[in-house]
Amino acid sequence: MKVGKFMGKIISIGNQGFDTIREKKCFFIDKTDFIKEWWENEDSITLITRPRRFGKTLNMSMLECFFSNKYSDRGDLFEGLSIWNEEKYRKIQGTYPVLFLSFAAVKSDNLNDSKQQIKNQIVKLYEENRYLVEGKILSDNEKKAFKNITGNMGDVQAVEALNVLCVYLARYYDKKVIILLDEYDTPMQEAYINGYWKEFTSFIRNFFNSTFKTNPYLERAIMTGVTRVSKESIFSDLNNLSVVTTTSDMYASCFGFTEKEVFDSLDDFGMGDKKQIVKQWYDGFTFGEHRDIYNPWSITNYLKEKKIRPYWASTSSNGLVGKLIRKASVNLKEKMEDLINGHSIAVNFDEQIVFEQLDYNESAIWSLLLASGYLKVEDVDYRGITLEPWYKLNITNLETVSMFLNMFKGWFESSDANYNDFIKALLKGSLKEMNIYMNDVALATFSSFDTGRQPSHRSQPERFYHGFVLGLLVELRERYEVKSNRESGYGRYDVMLVPRSASDDAIILEFKVHEPDEEESLGDTVQSALNQINQKNYDAELFNIGIKKENIHHYGFAFEGKKVLIGGN
Repeated sequence: MKVGKFMGKIISIGNQGFDTIREKKCFFIDKTDFIKEWWENEDSITLITRPRRFGKTLNMSMLECFFSNKYSDRGDLFEGLSIWNEEKYRKIQGTYPVLFLSFAAVKSDNLNDSKQQIKNQIVKLYEENRYLVEGKILSDNEKKAFKNITGNMGDVQAVEALNVLCVYLARYYDKKVIILLDEYDTPMQEAYINGYWKEFTSFIRNFFNSTFKTNPYLERAIMTGVTRVSKESIFSDLNNLSVVTTTSDMYASCFGFTEKEVFDSLDDFGMGDKKQIVKQWYDGFTFGEHRDIYNPWSITNYLKEKKIRPYWASTSSNGLVGKLIRKASVNLKEKMEDLINGHSIAVNFDEQIVFEQLDYNESAIWSLLLASGYLKVEDVDYRGITLEPWYKLNITNLETVSMFLNMFKGWFESSDANYNDFIKALLKGSLKEMNIYMNDVALATFSSFDTGRQPSHRSQPERFYHGFVLGLLVELRERYEVKSNRESGYGRYDVMLVPRSASDDAIILEFKVHEPDEEESLGDTVQSALNQINQKNYDAELFNIGIKKENIHHYGFAFEGKKVLIGGN
């Protein structure tokens, strides 16, 4: 076996079993320092949040292989790795009863099925430890109770089941139990999306309390997930919980690859000349003060395929994030425009995700985007006497830029929307076609931008056309610099399309919501929009860069419900 930081040149994509990777001598970057760091921190219960595909499951499998007595004779799995250099840890390996379960597959559109899937995970653990009923360790009543842990058990039995299993294991081995729970927050996101959040949190809170709080036979526990779900929601009784998020310094280099690890791997695979493009695409993740963390999923795929692709961004539909941004306020969409245009934004938010607040508390959306890895922290400024954290955020890297672009494009991909036809009509200056296709777009997608919580006479058009501008940023970014000016007026939004080539004309768009008290018809609203372009002298900026008057087109957009009228001069 090759000894060193990098093990093997066979890259096994999607293999999250530490023992299999080691046995087959597959590519592996040594993260066993995590074992030592976690063990020596002496925390009773640790929650670690990292973006998806960041090695959480592999690290949990590594912990199981190291601590579990099921691997008591498998020290060979760790030979050549940093943890094996210390006699103290060689003696610990394979000496604890370990319960390892995952909520990754707990995905259901209803409460009962979600609880059933969790019960199935518990039943699996009981089946793995069925040897406990063979001897005299358990009483007859305990054996009967053990055998009653089936898929048909009640909620109370399920809530208490891991606590009870720890009692049995500790008695059998005369040693307390380590519990590893991977992807703890997957069922919570499903509960929020599918509308059974409150009912589910009652069940899961009791489960966590029994498993981790009132469990005297628990040695230590680790939970991993993407988000830090609020303590009030599910961890209200866990006072001994150590929370490690993406802004924490603890375990900063234990998940994901460092730049040195990536660059050395590229050299090892004969791809040392690709470092800069790999950095542009896959670098950018920041954990605490540790910068230049790379996405391991994309790196391993790139090493195998040798092609730049959005590997990580393509592994999830990003449906929840897309829905929240689409329905979000004007302010949030404007900040998304800034991000897409390569600028930083400064926002204040609590890292805790309160799922029931996602629909109306937009700070929770920034927290979700950061936890998911789509945004990175450039700096933190603590303001005021309460030292509230204000985060300077950027889009993480080119791969996540591509994810956002595809997301915005997807908002208008309805077969009825004719969005691409509208773009073509806009570029060739056909007012008749622009009106036909823009009304198709509005009819097909207008309601998807509405939050549904308030009358949308004014707010829905705003949300729609700010989303529409994000669509323009995507579709026209190669040919135009898309600039937006936001300084005047509610219900108005002007856009300037500055051509990157002398062969294209410049375009100025002005949006207005029809006000019946002020304008008799949509035509009047259109004229008001066109007048504003002239009165504000928006052409001046284009004249200053050498674009002539005859190469500038003005269009006024008037909205009334789902009806749109476009005029030009």
